[in-house]
Amino acid sequence: MPRRRHVVVGMASLLAAPAVHAQAWPQKPLRWIVPFVPGGGTDTVSRLVADPLQRILGQQVLVENKGGAGGNIGTTELARAAPDGYTVGLISVASHTLNPMLYSRLPYDPDRDIAPISLLATLANLLGATPSLPVTDVASLIQLAKKEPGKYAYASSGPGTSLHLSGEMFKVMAGVDLLHVPYRGAGAAYNDLASGQVHLMFGNLPGMLPQVRSGKLRGLAVTGPTRFRAAPELPTVGETVPGFVATSWYGMGAPAGVPEPILARLEAAVTEVLANKDLQERFVNELGLDVVTPGRKAIAEHIAADRKLWGPSVKAAGVKLD
Repeated sequence: MPRRRHVVVGMASLLAAPAVHAQAWPQKPLRWIVPFVPGGGTDTVSRLVADPLQRILGQQVLVENKGGAGGNIGTTELARAAPDGYTVGLISVASHTLNPMLYSRLPYDPDRDIAPISLLATLANLLGATPSLPVTDVASLIQLAKKEPGKYAYASSGPGTSLHLSGEMFKVMAGVDLLHVPYRGAGAAYNDLASGQVHLMFGNLPGMLPQVRSGKLRGLAVTGPTRFRAAPELPTVGETVPGFVATSWYGMGAPAGVPEPILARLEAAVTEVLANKDLQERFVNELGLDVVTPGRKAIAEHIAADRKLWGPSVKAAGVKLD
């Protein structure tokens, strides 16, 4: 074969490689890393998305919880995984908005090391109280906390999470002194909250709303700008503390460097998952989530807006985790 034809054939093979790779993928199970322990909203949403995702891709999607350090341990593992499309994971307000503001140095760079694939849902947090606490709403909570400063404790799923910072923002804006008790995840915190070991918690709606509806916890208010349509009886914190808003989100990401054809397949697959009406119904009415526009463009725009939302609140709270 003439040398020129060798070159042409070689170039054609290189150009075709990504397409061939994408057609062959996936040939083995995928890992889905959740950077928090089981029992909270991040875990619930991940499993609800992973189940139909594996049917669409034709391979198992194995959910692995890697909790600790406010989500940094699991997020770092996601960022450092091989960029072959076989490791994906949950990204969130913690990994891409809050932790970069709270730590001067992180073991990962959210913009350089992780490729956001899609939003999964947005949500407000829910302020819940142990049933034995003599409060029924935000106003009575503030009154009680001001009467005995430092006596009452609020739990969170870890330092620097949106749940922790919701509490710190509340302390500043309501003018109260509450003790922060961090846990490794929301599941353990709910148990202690129900038993009265701690008194309060700002929890993600998917994890806390079922606890409130079962009577294990008392719901006081939601942290969004408006009341949640599936639980309109719950007021917003902002109705008592003007200007208080603390929202969160869940997304799907992959290590940077995953070939574009595989990213496109993942994006299309999760878009198909989120279009399912039954899943949307469960997200909204059971878990307190808001349905979102899927895809890479929408999540990039959301992350940029989210950083503008949380930046002033983090600065006002004065929280640093170095």
